[in-house]
Amino acid sequence: MEIDKKEVLRYLGYKSQKIDEKMMDLVHECCSETINLCKENSIYEIFDIERKNDQILLIGSTLVLKDKDIKDLLINCEKCVVMAVTLGAAVDSKIAYYSRFNITKGVIMDACASTAIEYVCDRLQDEIMKNALVDNLYITTRYSPGYGDFSIDNGPEILNVLDAYKKIGLSITENNIMLPRKSVTALIGLSKTKSLKHRTGCKSCKNTGCEFRKDGGYCV
Repeated sequence: MEIDKKEVLRYLGYKSQKIDEKMMDLVHECCSETINLCKENSIYEIFDIERKNDQILLIGSTLVLKDKDIKDLLINCEKCVVMAVTLGAAVDSKIAYYSRFNITKGVIMDACASTAIEYVCDRLQDEIMKNALVDNLYITTRYSPGYGDFSIDNGPEILNVLDAYKKIGLSITENNIMLPRKSVTALIGLSKTKSLKHRTGCKSCKNTGCEFRKDGGYCV
């Protein structure tokens, strides 16, 4: 696993500020600790798409997609990948520990873990893309509940479809908080035509006011 320290700094709110040596040493330390704690796990399934009554049905599953953004994402697709990724419970436990006894380190560890889960998602997406190309299919960007108008209420059904708790130990609360918290679910479309949308993560979200959107560089 690799953790991009510039991404960690972005999560921490740094833009073009000068980063002192003590802070960078702490970032390096937290990155290493996060990597050692991660018990990453992932799962994905591919479903054929059926369109009915302005909804998208994933054949062989109970997942029904109604939100405009996800329908736009899958507009030219004939299949849909449903994926889930987690870093495991040990990372959550260490973040909770530091949040009580070393707040600064807790905040940095949280940023490291957020960066790490995106790395694991990117790696799985690359695997999905390579497998799709064998079948002459192209992938869209991945899209997670909470992006745009794709409601977080889709989270429980995504996990149910994947049997995620049994297979990778990933569950979700009544308030749609995943446990372990450093986890991601997402959908990816498979199409015979190449998508013009290549953005993923923060870049693909329409929440332009979010403090975590990519902007600026870093002086490290």
